[in-house]
Amino acid sequence: MLFTSYGFIAFLIVLFALYYLIPRRFQWLLLLIADALFYYCAGWQGLVFMAATVTVAWASTNLMSSSLAKQKSFLSSPPGKELSREERKAVKKQGEKYRKRIFILALVLDLGILAALKYTNFVIHNVNSLFGANIAGVDWLLPLGISFYTFQTVSYIIDVYWEKTEAEKNILRVALFTSFFPLLIQGPISRFGDLSRTLFAEHEPDFKQISFGLQRIIWGYFKKLVIADRLLAAVTTLCGDPTLYTGAYVFFGAMFYAAELYADFTGGIDITIGIAQVLGIRVQENFIRPFFSRNIAEYWRRWHISMGTWFKDYIFYPLSVAPWLLKLSKAARKKISDSFGRKLSVYVSTIITWFLTGLWHGAAWNFVVWGLLNAVFILAAEEFKPLSHRFRTKHERLVSSFGYRVFETLRTFLLVSSFRILDCYRDVAVSFKAFFSVFTDFNWGSAFGDLLNIGLSAGDYIIAGIGVVMMFTVSCIQEKHGEVRELIWQKKLLPYVLFTLLVLAVLVFGAYGVGYDSAQFIYNQF
Repeated sequence: MLFTSYGFIAFLIVLFALYYLIPRRFQWLLLLIADALFYYCAGWQGLVFMAATVTVAWASTNLMSSSLAKQKSFLSSPPGKELSREERKAVKKQGEKYRKRIFILALVLDLGILAALKYTNFVIHNVNSLFGANIAGVDWLLPLGISFYTFQTVSYIIDVYWEKTEAEKNILRVALFTSFFPLLIQGPISRFGDLSRTLFAEHEPDFKQISFGLQRIIWGYFKKLVIADRLLAAVTTLCGDPTLYTGAYVFFGAMFYAAELYADFTGGIDITIGIAQVLGIRVQENFIRPFFSRNIAEYWRRWHISMGTWFKDYIFYPLSVAPWLLKLSKAARKKISDSFGRKLSVYVSTIITWFLTGLWHGAAWNFVVWGLLNAVFILAAEEFKPLSHRFRTKHERLVSSFGYRVFETLRTFLLVSSFRILDCYRDVAVSFKAFFSVFTDFNWGSAFGDLLNIGLSAGDYIIAGIGVVMMFTVSCIQEKHGEVRELIWQKKLLPYVLFTLLVLAVLVFGAYGVGYDSAQFIYNQF
């Protein structure tokens, strides 16, 4: 069931009405039923894998929680006599060993399902290529949103193991957390401790929050249908034949793809957060105006925030303090240099984290190379920090100027857009060849003259251009003044006028219609 389908709109209308009509204590159960129906429409087989993931998460967290509770109870009131320090240590060690086994088993099972379904063919293809084998690929189902809901449940299991979150005893609530349908398509990847505060709560209708939620849903549809799906035609044409469209065409394709991806992804997140807000549920922001970033590290603190913090909290930090890596760093300090040894654990952790980030995006080498390129440039920026600091200190007036900020922002935008070429062509060699053709094939004149022959009319360019300007304007207001909806809420009729105009814009200019199958959200493939 696509977010952009008529069926989904009808589904939302019925859900919103029932949600506030039924007794409030049953609201979370209604959401669980809605989740099951939504997921069933994507293929009932996927429900089996999700049920397995839910069962593993619920059983493992409760086993760990029960073990910890029994341990604490035993140590607080031991039978017979007071335990010695050594005996208390032994009890704790035994309990920790048991919980660690449960924890590792749960991770293997949950991540194993994801790895088997998503990466088996990738492994087979590489084995065949390396060893000349002829192993047949598998035709396994890839359930909707498996990367997102798996990472959510894994974070829940880890947080319970780390004693940051209490284990939920009701398996149906764990199922709701895992399957909350707005999050399945493209996140945000939510944490149990954050989402559960409002997901299971009872909600009365709040006119302001419902209005804000509906406004954000329509804004999301505007981005998706008016901008992203319109630009899709040009991106498909320019990236579809890399032998024909080289040089300036690659540059235009990268720019169009940057706008399409941003409108598509943030539009979907707007719809997600808007749906949750109408239901009274708080979902974290996933974007904070990333194209205003002045360097690539800042960009990743603003883009797909939930994914970045997941990898930082559950991969980077644990890995950087792993005993084997600290031991390696210590050896490097002695045998190579103190400076290199101090940086080694951070650098190795960064490279591994970004390798896994790329692999999470897709079972293909273009995603892996994309991730590693991000790691290389982030580490390079870290190495050049002393030089950058000296430059900034010496030219403080220049660095603080508006023009220099524009330069840094544009530089970051072009850099991340260049990386995204790997996403456009889905082939490492083709992507690099296309990128370098921008600097060798001087065909700007013919490319400009050909812009009306790549799937977009003059009217399409005008509509998409106005849409991009609107997104940029809203972002500028947010960057300077905060939430736009709050600013216009006190302006009497203005919110309703703007909302009506936005609805009309989606209806009139959106890429939809009878028999039209709107493009799936880009991040749905991940």
